[in-house]
Amino acid sequence: MDAPNRSNFYIGLALAVSSTIFIGGSFILKKKGLLRLSKKGSTRAGQGGYAYLKEWLWWAGLISMGIGEIANFAAYAFAPATLVTPLGALSVLVSAVLSSYFLSERLNIHGKIGCLLCIFGSTVMVLHAPQEEEVASLTAMAEKLKDPGFIAFAVCIVVSSLALILFVAPRYGQKNVLVYILICSVIGSLSVSCVKGLGIGIKELFAGTAVLKEPLFWALLICLVICISIQISYLNKALDIFNTSLVTPIYYVFFTTSVMACSAILFKEWLQMSADGAAGTVSGFLTIIIGIFLLHAFKDINFSLDSLPFYLHHGPQERTWNQPYIALPTDGRTTMDESKLTKERNAKSFFSESSDKRSNGTFNT
Repeated sequence: MDAPNRSNFYIGLALAVSSTIFIGGSFILKKKGLLRLSKKGSTRAGQGGYAYLKEWLWWAGLISMGIGEIANFAAYAFAPATLVTPLGALSVLVSAVLSSYFLSERLNIHGKIGCLLCIFGSTVMVLHAPQEEEVASLTAMAEKLKDPGFIAFAVCIVVSSLALILFVAPRYGQKNVLVYILICSVIGSLSVSCVKGLGIGIKELFAGTAVLKEPLFWALLICLVICISIQISYLNKALDIFNTSLVTPIYYVFFTTSVMACSAILFKEWLQMSADGAAGTVSGFLTIIIGIFLLHAFKDINFSLDSLPFYLHHGPQERTWNQPYIALPTDGRTTMDESKLTKERNAKSFFSESSDKRSNGTFNT
């Protein structure tokens, strides 16, 4: 990688990481503001639904989220989408860690392991991030969009999305969480491509190029607005019907996978990667997926080190291996005792019945 590409890569990486910090912190600020309102006896519904607008922490959270989204938008103009999109998982990590400190929300051992896995997976992805072909202008972007492979991919995305929206969603959308998430994910792959093109156009605009006269710039903008509108609509439907802890990790996996596939087809990122680089990128992505799953799937379970068996809390020198095992009284043990007593009663009745039959001459020896 030459010096200009390296500097662009680091700028995009810094913007992507800062974006996750601002977005993750925005949830904490807004939640903190709403909690302050509830302590004062004011709720969003209590004062016409606009009481939260008077809380400065809520506005700070909104500004923080806006800065994060702008930074994330700018990151696509400098770094590969295959790197920027998976790093969005760090916003979940930032939110989880900050909530344990500022909102007194306990982070159980599953969540801590999930945070470590997210950090480890993100680090692996950064070290093995693919380097996309240089696209420095809207003219070069137009050539990429004319590629037959991308055209076939875009047609498949549009056709599959229309089929899901018109035929599958009305029948199975409220029963299966994958329907709405698939719509958001496949449409999201096109929206990220539009963001990438618009980011390049804005860079050219600041450099003095008259990109506002380019039809491609406005076409990308219109396509982005349509894609984001569809994404928000169906993501809200999924969140209204299904549990957030179920929707968030599944949406992250499908959305990131779709974006990586679209980016690989459009920018040919994987053609310049070695085998170990591709394996590192995939393994880092899978590690992040596992971390996100642990953060969300078990966040409501009150599990800590105190829940482990007693003997794990002591060193080998403190364990008394020669002492007999004493089980704690549980419902399962009570059930087993009752079952054992029933078997003993049945055995006694059987032998007593057999004794009576032998006495009556039923059995001849």
